[in-house]
Amino acid sequence: MDTPQHEFDVVVFGATGFTGRLVAELLYASYGATGELRWAIGGRDRDKLERLRAELGGGDLPLVVAHSEEPASLVAMVRRTRVVCTTVGPYALYGSNLVEACAREGRHYCDLTGEVQWMRAMIDAHQDAARASGARIVHSCGFDSIPFDLGVLFLQEAMLATHGVPARHVKGRVAAIRGGMSGGTAASMIQVLEESSRAPAIRRLLADPYALDPAGSPRGPDRNDQTGAVWDGDLERWTVPFVMAGINTRIVRRSHALLGHPWGEDFRYDEAMLMPEGQGALRAKLRALAMTAGFAAFAISPLRAVAKWFLPEPGEGPGPDERLRGFFDILFHGVHERVEVRDRKRARAPMTVRVTGDRDPGYGSTSKMLAEAAVCLAKDELECEGGFWTPASAMGRRLIDRLQARAGLLFSIVDSGERAQQKRLSEKR
Repeated sequence: MDTPQHEFDVVVFGATGFTGRLVAELLYASYGATGELRWAIGGRDRDKLERLRAELGGGDLPLVVAHSEEPASLVAMVRRTRVVCTTVGPYALYGSNLVEACAREGRHYCDLTGEVQWMRAMIDAHQDAARASGARIVHSCGFDSIPFDLGVLFLQEAMLATHGVPARHVKGRVAAIRGGMSGGTAASMIQVLEESSRAPAIRRLLADPYALDPAGSPRGPDRNDQTGAVWDGDLERWTVPFVMAGINTRIVRRSHALLGHPWGEDFRYDEAMLMPEGQGALRAKLRALAMTAGFAAFAISPLRAVAKWFLPEPGEGPGPDERLRGFFDILFHGVHERVEVRDRKRARAPMTVRVTGDRDPGYGSTSKMLAEAAVCLAKDELECEGGFWTPASAMGRRLIDRLQARAGLLFSIVDSGERAQQKRLSEKR
């Protein structure tokens, strides 16, 4: 179902915040103020919006004033647009009224949230309304979790094209990354920890590998996220825990469920960080121990209160030079164990792909990903109907193409598995 008549294609809500401003700058650079994309900047403070418009140079760029805690103002805003692109977090504190307004009014929505407990609450509360109205609600359209969600989809498409079967097990491995933290991300992280410290049910939800799957979906074989140092025999490197795994893995599994389990009900997915080549078990174990201790410290309320003094404030974040120097490089290795009909011997069909970004992952790349996700929702012909979706299940290949053309991401095949097939043939001889 399409959205009703609209004045704008996209409203960037929270445009005067750190990430919102980056999204607005990108849209203005790509589409101008009155070009093919009809868009507006939104927020609660008209004076700040006017200053941003002047700094962008977009004298004709429309402004929309709305407040996250004033539902009537949000309804008035969403009725004017096809898509709301919001950067106003922590979303558990400031995002619920906007999701409800979009779901009920039939307007599409995308955000940057990594707050699993809040996404679960929004799905449960508003899925029926979104389905009925035709609103496509897509969470996690930044570094968490677009490169991972679409990276797995890209790998599976390549697996099917090359081997004729999907990968039953996919490993996401962060090979290299450089970037800073903004105050908004820090605030969201603190919010999740504080909610979980107060509510055992939220702690259980966050520990559930299938926390975001649709109700009644079959559960696969995945268990807990990696906590220690583990040797990866396929990539021949040591691995350590990845801080975003608790978000990304849930999004990937939800995508698989929403797509109808095309990779099998026994599909497995896990994430970790690769240690640099040549670094051995001792360094990996020490690094994993340090990371685990850091996670544990943040879970303790008094230590969390102290940490707040050292974290950036909302509205703060890495500067232009730091964002420009940032990047990410992620490998996805998939394998399908299958029995060959000819000789009944078990064989492996492997594949490795890479997803890279040319800017700071949390802000330089994230702002480009969110901007293109919003335009994709507004402009592209998508097959999904109303409801809560993921980037892969809602936009899939269309978003991959946009990200490669306009957002500095690159999806490529590193190893199609043909070398492994040739090795098996030589061994048979």
